[in-house]
Amino acid sequence: MHKNFIIGLIFLVLISVIQPVFAWDVKTTDELQTRMNSVGFRIMNTNRIEKRFTFMAINRVYTRDFWTDVSSVNRIVWIKPVVIPYIDSDDELAAILSHSLAHGVDTYEGALRGYISILNYWVAPNKYDLKADKTAVDYMVNSGYNPLAIITILNKIGKQYRYDILSNHTLVSRRMMLVYEYIYTKYPSILVDNEYKDNVYYQNFLLTSRNNRMKLLEKVKSGSTKKVKYSY
Repeated sequence: MHKNFIIGLIFLVLISVIQPVFAWDVKTTDELQTRMNSVGFRIMNTNRIEKRFTFMAINRVYTRDFWTDVSSVNRIVWIKPVVIPYIDSDDELAAILSHSLAHGVDTYEGALRGYISILNYWVAPNKYDLKADKTAVDYMVNSGYNPLAIITILNKIGKQYRYDILSNHTLVSRRMMLVYEYIYTKYPSILVDNEYKDNVYYQNFLLTSRNNRMKLLEKVKSGSTKKVKYSY
């Protein structure tokens, strides 16, 4: 009986250690809505985003991405509840919201109070997606969220096509690497004291990006300022 008690105690300790990394207590659309409000407004307040946005968990018919979008008409950040099983932490929710908010801020710029700003995304989605990824990193760091969650959520949800030569979108493998490079360059301490080092999705990224990360190290060692041409 004493042995069983010790085993049980060890199990509870392990659970308490593992849960904060992988467990997420959001199960329903209502719970997602509540959490979106909490995380979303925290991001806006800590980053001093002086633009109005609201957040909505809803199965919107049209979205540029599978899981999220932001309306250029009424500045609503949308997330489809179908992504609930893919999200494992508030960090990953913050990653999705930060990216959409970065797009949303752009909707306040341009003619007609930004009404037609969405055309910029349609014309050059690749440019604005990569810009939003970097802005999302900054938003998350300022809000106390770990920006490596951008990599883990992209790794779980982003589709990996064969080419991006004739596409308006960067391959997800390259997109994750560009996020990693931005964190490596601007927030290196996050990679040194890395709470995601044992995260299975981040570990998978490290595995699949090994050659590209070697290219980044070569760039750093050489002192080059040229863009790295990351491979497929």
